Amino acid sequence: THGTIICIPIINIYGFVNKSREFPDGRDLNRVFPGSKKGSLASRFAFHIVAEILPILDYAVDFHAGGASRFNAPQIRITENNPELKLLADVFNAPFTLYSKNISGSFRNTSEKANVKMLLFEGGKSLDINNEIANQAVMGVKRLLHYLNMLDPVQVVEKAKEPTIYIKNSVWLRAKCSGLLHDFNLISKFVTKGTILAIITDPFGKFEQKVKAPHDGFVINANHSPIVYEGDAIYHISKNSPEEDAEE
Repeated sequence: THGTIICIPIINIYGFVNKSREFPDGRDLNRVFPGSKKGSLASRFAFHIVAEILPILDYAVDFHAGGASRFNAPQIRITENNPELKLLADVFNAPFTLYSKNISGSFRNTSEKANVKMLLFEGGKSLDINNEIANQAVMGVKRLLHYLNMLDPVQVVEKAKEPTIYIKNSVWLRAKCSGLLHDFNLISKFVTKGTILAIITDPFGKFEQKVKAPHDGFVINANHSPIVYEGDAIYHISKNSPEEDAEE
């Protein structure tokens, strides 16, 4: 075996303690990279990560959960047309791999510019513990460490049951009315056009709005808030067919 594992269980300790994504200065840490030595608290924090940790990294996995009650199916996110990241995503083998552009100010964007090969893992939702999601993340990391010869050979690494499903295109489905959201728990499932994903009702049962899938695809994110407003994003659905995904 070779290499050194650097583990940061909680990168935003302020947010963890206060149950908030924001730093005490009101900023989102994942939007201020690469940071500034003389900037806000979040910016200074990002600066030290970039200055002291990023230079000694070759590979990285950044773990995230969905915010605002939105539950993510376990997925890896990488930029398109990057063969090395695609190979690592195949090794990690999360149920889904999404091609997504880097966001300005994010840790992933800064890492890529520093030539650090980073996988972004998304799974579950904030302020929630989900053992299935956690297990997917742990098993993926073990497969990655095994591939990089960083695990003892006697360690048994569980293989994924199916190859990861690649998703190039996806759309958000928004609520057409406000009310109580009754989710049918189809996260990670493949649904066909017209499948009823949920219903939205008023508190008195006087109306019922069916939420239907606009096309075939996988449900990769679901809003678990019991109350939604008109225009709220409630489902994230892939636009690839399984056949197209398999060809990837």
